[in-house]
Amino acid sequence: MNVFLTGASGYIGGSVAAALRSAGHAVRGLVRSPKKAEQVRALGIEPVLGTLDDGRLLADAVLASDAVVHAADADHRAAVDAMLAALAGSGKPFIHTSGSSIVGDQAWGEATEKIYEDETPFVPGPGRAARVAVNQRVLAAAGDGVRAVVISPSLIYGSGRGAHRESIQVPRLTALAKKYGVARHVGRGENCWANVHIDDLVDLYLRALDQAPAGASYYAENGECAMRVLAEAISRALGYGGRTQGMSKDEAIAEFGAGPAAYTYGSNSRVRATRARRELGWAPRHDALLESIAL
Repeated sequence: MNVFLTGASGYIGGSVAAALRSAGHAVRGLVRSPKKAEQVRALGIEPVLGTLDDGRLLADAVLASDAVVHAADADHRAAVDAMLAALAGSGKPFIHTSGSSIVGDQAWGEATEKIYEDETPFVPGPGRAARVAVNQRVLAAAGDGVRAVVISPSLIYGSGRGAHRESIQVPRLTALAKKYGVARHVGRGENCWANVHIDDLVDLYLRALDQAPAGASYYAENGECAMRVLAEAISRALGYGGRTQGMSKDEAIAEFGAGPAAYTYGSNSRVRATRARRELGWAPRHDALLESIAL
């Protein structure tokens, strides 16, 4: 199978591309610079030099492919529109990467009892409304003859297999702990996030490419933990004895930026990947997030 993949030099995209190559598939990957082109070429990926703003290039790339994995900017509506328009009536799979922050609640470190399964309805916060609209656009393409699928990963951890091997949230929290000499969390840190290992997430992508029906939407998770508990684990790993310290809303925004502070580090995202387990036979194999933290 010939697969076109955006985000080929990224953490998710590069890991999916590596797994596709290992499975014997040919991969063409969108990259933004000659340097990144060399990085992905070294991994056996044929680079396609361009950006998500190059609608004609994207259309040509998906038309020349058997399947598409969109693992770049989850909010780039124009790129999604360009690729889906080119794929209309083809029956080809289009796997779109979103994220479980779509259910983020801006709790600023407080807990919630709300848990979301794949079909649980929700109203997104203002910072995620546009992303949810993109997801809906993708799923609607099932009615246009595209095997369109959305995957929404939770907090991802583990070493990637592509050019970019490091996740985002845990390394950022670790760097913050080193900066202050104490692990930090937003508010009381009682807010809880589901999580998933990168290798298990990649397995879900490959299963979705092979089996997922048009219009399917999947969360990806294998457990959850509160941010304060995660901070305690980072503190112990750094030799700080499990000591943590809360941040105010303003401090969190200053450290992470407004969007990540509200919808990731300060929010709850308690999702359950029931549909992937039931429909695709997805069975995560890796240790839980806390067991993986050894710095």
